[in-house]
Amino acid sequence: MIAIIKYNGGNVNSVQNALNKLNVKSVITDDPEQILNAEKVIFPGVGEASSTMKLLKEKGLDVLIPTLKQPVLGICLGMQLMCKGNEEGNTEGLGIFDINVKKFPPLDLVPHMGWNTVSVKKNLMFSGVEPDDDVYFVHSYYCELSEFTTSVCDYILPFSASLQKENFYAMQFHPEKSGRIGSQILNNFINLS
Repeated sequence: MIAIIKYNGGNVNSVQNALNKLNVKSVITDDPEQILNAEKVIFPGVGEASSTMKLLKEKGLDVLIPTLKQPVLGICLGMQLMCKGNEEGNTEGLGIFDINVKKFPPLDLVPHMGWNTVSVKKNLMFSGVEPDDDVYFVHSYYCELSEFTTSVCDYILPFSASLQKENFYAMQFHPEKSGRIGSQILNNFINLS
């Protein structure tokens, strides 16, 4: 069973629908016991950083998430909140990735919205993904490049399209909205041991 973290953010149902298409059982929950006992955890995200952190703190999930031992996947805002700090609302994050989240400079259209390619370092999450495959982005803030970067996208500037540290995986793009490629990436996550 996969636990999808519930925090009143958007996109939670889209993630569950994508898992349903892969015939994977999931539950949308903010119950710490269910999250702890899940085989894997997905921390999705569409929303605003400071209000989301407030909701996570109310449920104690800000303390729980960084201690999880099973594979955890952060998506979009979920990825950003896994970092140490976010310029959006001057928000302190979960600190899993010791990097900052910054607002794109207004040198092109912001938010970065639509299909874009990513340059992938060798990583199990991208097994079966080709160099010219596109994924779907919607974001105004980006994660800095770091030792945790597993793929890079270039929009206005190069940024981390995905991150990994131990059992924590994160993606700025939306695999649940990225068609066949996104399904492949979600399937790779499902099959992690």
